[in-house]
Amino acid sequence: MAIRVQTAPPNERKLSWWDRLYLPAILTGLRYTWGRLFKKPFTVQYPEERIELGPEFRGRPVLVVEDGRERCVACGLCARVCPPFAIHMQAAEIDDPKERYPAVFEINMLRCIYCGLCEEVCPEEAIVMSPEYDFVFRTREEAIYTKEKLLVDKKDLEARLKWLEKMRNPQFGQRYRFRIRNNIHGVKARNLTAQGHEVAL
Repeated sequence: MAIRVQTAPPNERKLSWWDRLYLPAILTGLRYTWGRLFKKPFTVQYPEERIELGPEFRGRPVLVVEDGRERCVACGLCARVCPPFAIHMQAAEIDDPKERYPAVFEINMLRCIYCGLCEEVCPEEAIVMSPEYDFVFRTREEAIYTKEKLLVDKKDLEARLKWLEKMRNPQFGQRYRFRIRNNIHGVKARNLTAQGHEVAL
């Protein structure tokens, strides 16, 4: 059985005596370590330490409760726009024939990709991305959040709602508050208000 000895290719740089000691590499690493030693660390000791998240952070979606009742009118836009089909909803009517509410509203948190499309498409700002990001499930059934788990009071979401008001439809400027007060969500109605016309509801 013949033994083959592999030789270095001709274009490979030969190590000098100084390189063979590996001192330059060690000193370079030590210099970087000492330079970072007295600077502020990038990491936090989670879960003992928590970082403050801004209002633009997209955590788990929740339903907004205002005056003891959810804002959702069960239009179903969020369920239709959801890319992974994480939202399931069934509408029911209340005493007012023009109003509806979700009798069943479920979000499968294992499917949710936190894209925020449900929040963008909602005409009533009834579904909002909350700052909550750390939640654990032991079973798949626990990951399906029912309406009771999703309901959050409007006061707890003030920062996110203010940020949405600031970022949504900036081209219309101060007319945004007028549209919110008068519940104007259609494209035609928005164009009319942008031109200065009053919209009869």
